[in-house]
Amino acid sequence: MCIITDAGEIVEQRIRTERGRFKEVLGGRKAKVLLEASTESEWVARCLEELGLEVVVADPNFAPMYGTRTRRVKTDKRDARALADACLSGTYRKAHRTSESRRQLKAELSVREALVRQRAKHLFLIGTLVRQQGLRVATGGADNFLTRLNEVELTKELKSTLAPLIEVVELLNKKLALVNARLEALAATDTQVARLRTMPSVGPVTAAAFVATLDDAKRFKGAHQAEAYLGLVPSEMSSGEKQRRGHITKTGNARMRGLLVQVAVGMMRVKKGSTKHLWEWAERIAARRGKRVAAVALARKLAGVLFAMMRDESEFKPWQAKEEVPERSAAAA
Repeated sequence: MCIITDAGEIVEQRIRTERGRFKEVLGGRKAKVLLEASTESEWVARCLEELGLEVVVADPNFAPMYGTRTRRVKTDKRDARALADACLSGTYRKAHRTSESRRQLKAELSVREALVRQRAKHLFLIGTLVRQQGLRVATGGADNFLTRLNEVELTKELKSTLAPLIEVVELLNKKLALVNARLEALAATDTQVARLRTMPSVGPVTAAAFVATLDDAKRFKGAHQAEAYLGLVPSEMSSGEKQRRGHITKTGNARMRGLLVQVAVGMMRVKKGSTKHLWEWAERIAARRGKRVAAVALARKLAGVLFAMMRDESEFKPWQAKEEVPERSAAAA
């Protein structure tokens, strides 16, 4: 911690990140505090605000904030001094502070993602052990994997080997069912989540994740900025008259990008009439660049549509074919 007093004196001190210590050291002060966004920044900011301090949570990706720090030497002490200088000069960019309800929603989604990954890891191992015996489990979804496994004639030895893994998968399925039920209930009560679900192929998990990630659509200038925030825009290294564009930047929430790509793939596979203008657009890209590029491009477009639905508080409008206007005869003309 680095404190710059009104007289210009610099006080540097190392304290534990605990509520009690904050109250002992900073209680009763009137000051402006600048701290960088991190895993613990929100509760620290709230704790300091309860003590009467003015708190700014800054974006650590804003390079000028660390302009006074030596690039080749990075320590907590130097970072604190750089933040103190940035607070004094105003050389910082505020980070968005997510609301309490959206933080709770993010926590629910993080738990679900951890359970899904753990289950996928166990299912992959089960499938590998089964294939080693010359057997195969029929393709299908993860939810009914155990049902399909029961249809395979396993040896007694293999059944005994797989028993602990199967027990864990059964437990994970039960926990996932509870988490999915909570998300379903939330989707039914949260107006923003329910609104996004009006788009075909967008389920409660994708809608909830999108709302939790963006939190407030009005903080973005437009759809392109929201797409860039999700890391779905092409990277670019252009100079002079040469323009070089590469793969998508992949910045931001990787889970959200993956969910949007899944929705895009499902939309291209199940070609519903209500989304005809979207999957036809993706098919034209697939003909030129391939299906994988088309799926990512469609995911970016879907992010823009979902953003607009959040911003305008509107539901998805199904595609409707324009009525053909009959040609007028020469006499009528």
